Amino acid sequence: MTTNRTPTLMVLGNEINLKRTKLADYINLTDIARTREAETPDALLRDWLKNRNTVEYLGIWETLQNPKFDTAEFDSIRAKAGLNSFTLSPRQWIQRTGAIGLIVQTGQRAGIYAHPDIAFEFASWLSVEFKLYLTKEFQRLRLEADEEQALSWQLNRVFSKVSNRLHSQAIRANLIPASLSSEQAAQTYGAEADLLNVALFGMTAREWREANPKLPGNMRDHATLEQLLVLVNLQTVNAELIRLGVPQSERLLRLNDLAIRQMIALVDAPAHPKAVGEAASEQAIPPRVQLRVVETNLRDPEPIAA
Repeated sequence: MTTNRTPTLMVLGNEINLKRTKLADYINLTDIARTREAETPDALLRDWLKNRNTVEYLGIWETLQNPKFDTAEFDSIRAKAGLNSFTLSPRQWIQRTGAIGLIVQTGQRAGIYAHPDIAFEFASWLSVEFKLYLTKEFQRLRLEADEEQALSWQLNRVFSKVSNRLHSQAIRANLIPASLSSEQAAQTYGAEADLLNVALFGMTAREWREANPKLPGNMRDHATLEQLLVLVNLQTVNAELIRLGVPQSERLLRLNDLAIRQMIALVDAPAHPKAVGEAASEQAIPPRVQLRVVETNLRDPEPIAA
């Protein structure tokens, strides 16, 4: 989900909390268990985790989704699963195997959260009817979030294009002498567009096109919301640096450093404090660029409005 408010699901009159993570919106298993055992939901979760089929499912899911999953430790746990003496808590599962499918959240909105795949499996074990309603409600909320994200992306794309006009004014006023031909002026505009591309994406428009020949549009059409937000800031900062007469090579290093810091702030700031089992962000941060002169091919970079 993409909104700032913490999302919740309402399933058969029961409120089920969600937790935003970089992987997915995790579903509160404790809330689900509370619909069956209001006083002792944790005991119900422990019973589920003791089940050999549950351990098998969790292990297979982690093997598919988690490259850091400790398969040797999983084999040790699986060998004991199903025995009368076998016990396994969510925290033990996470700490012993490095699992990312479960999260132990303390404090506000505390509980055991699970990736939707795992949450639906638990709901099915608890009640097939509840699982069906949970799935339907989750899909409805996802559809709303997808529509909202698409709108947000479009708005940020518009903002970046509007900011381009301010950017182009600074270029026209400070970098393009009156004696330049229209082709030479276009090369200057293109070089500045690619300067921002290198600072944020680590490559020029032409380099991106060569690496992605089958993708439509340009690299900015495939940017994330976070990248578009940073792009707007970079355009504003670059326009000011141009007015101050800062050389291109120095501007590239400054803009790249700014892009890295802002992307880290946007991508790595969680909606809630880190919890046990919560995976770190794997979204790409702009690479640290080396000093270079950014030149351009007229056909490749995104045009800057004149």
